[in-house]
Amino acid sequence: MEWLGELLPGLMFLALVVGLFSSLPVAIVLMGITLVFGSLALLIGEMRFVQLTLMPNRIFGGIIENPVLVAAPMFIFMGVIMEKTRIAEDLLLSLQRVLRVVPGGLALAVVLMGTILAAATGIIGASVVMLTVLAIPTMISRGYSPSLAAGTVASAGTLGILIPPSVMLVFMGDLLTLNLAKLFVAAFLPGLMLAGIYLVYIVVRSALDPKSAPRIADAPVDKGDLRGLVVSLVVPFLIIVAVLGSILGGFATPTEASGVGAAAAMLLGFARGRLSWRALSDAMDGSVRTIAMLFFIFVGATAFSYVFRQVGGEHFIVESARSLDLGDWGLLAMMMLMIFVMGFFFDWIEITLIVLPIFAPIVGIMDLGDHVARADLIYWFAVLVALNLQTSFLTPPFGFALFYLKGAAGGAVSMADVYRGIVPFVALQLAALGLIVWQPQIALYLPNLLLN
Repeated sequence: MEWLGELLPGLMFLALVVGLFSSLPVAIVLMGITLVFGSLALLIGEMRFVQLTLMPNRIFGGIIENPVLVAAPMFIFMGVIMEKTRIAEDLLLSLQRVLRVVPGGLALAVVLMGTILAAATGIIGASVVMLTVLAIPTMISRGYSPSLAAGTVASAGTLGILIPPSVMLVFMGDLLTLNLAKLFVAAFLPGLMLAGIYLVYIVVRSALDPKSAPRIADAPVDKGDLRGLVVSLVVPFLIIVAVLGSILGGFATPTEASGVGAAAAMLLGFARGRLSWRALSDAMDGSVRTIAMLFFIFVGATAFSYVFRQVGGEHFIVESARSLDLGDWGLLAMMMLMIFVMGFFFDWIEITLIVLPIFAPIVGIMDLGDHVARADLIYWFAVLVALNLQTSFLTPPFGFALFYLKGAAGGAVSMADVYRGIVPFVALQLAALGLIVWQPQIALYLPNLLLN
């Protein structure tokens, strides 16, 4: 049975790949593989029974009692509250009125709105659906290219995966045992940079092809429009200050800041007279459903990684990486390519919970010399993964943002329009990824300045 013990990590990894393509729920796949290979490891002596009995404690202590993961439910609840109290809706309408005289103004308003919404909530599904419902009909009726309208909404709505307070960053920080405040700060500038790249692209495209993004009107912006924009900006700005300001100022940890943000969203919704019992009930129900799905997968991934390590999986991965003889830069390129390709088929949840524990040991043995300091390497890598994973929302056939958009837009845009529209934005995301690989200080300057 010794030969089977040596093959067990590879077989377990292969079973995971096959299971993920089986269309079964990811959590069920993870738990089923864990049960099968855990039992097999017991039978051949690769695990002791006492190690298996420690798994519930590992799950309970690593997930249920984990104070870092408390931030995820709070950020989700904060985002749903903003949606239900129509705080974000007011801001988008105000931005559209102010930018109506600018070529591509509606598309620029959507990107700006997506950026602000990302910094205030970080909830992708709600952001894409809200932007679709509010912006797509207007953009189409004003003569915008359906592909440009769809691509702009889908890409702007997914900025929340990168810009803090991102729920994905919370999970990544826990999986990689990182300082969450430092990870948030590291992802902030790359997120704003990507939003800026979107804005530049829209301006250039509007100049080269005015028919694809015409101006809404020639009437100048009046004081009423500006006053409405300022009022609409106040509420999300206060939430952003409450969350990111408390983290960057050192007044609160990200976990504490998530509670501050949720409380601020409720108070501001109440102050505007929109936090009814019905809205609060719907927000709690939607939050619990999302949180339950996330934590169900997280439990399965924790059990899988525990058994995988016990049967020698970490050693298997490190030795396999070394045997490829690609060099550190080659390993980095291989990992980024694997994550990008997996994004065509899987959601960020599955990719992060399954791939990061496998890639972390590889990053631990990498040495890029003076390009990135060893102490900063894992944070830089986490930002690269986060930016790479944003493409998973946009790449067919299973880009979830595309389905959110098409479902909310109905017949306003075709699926062909959606697929054509996201191509340039995915290319822009990959260009931004290459830029941060080339210039790591884009991600590392702020955390080294503020937190060291």
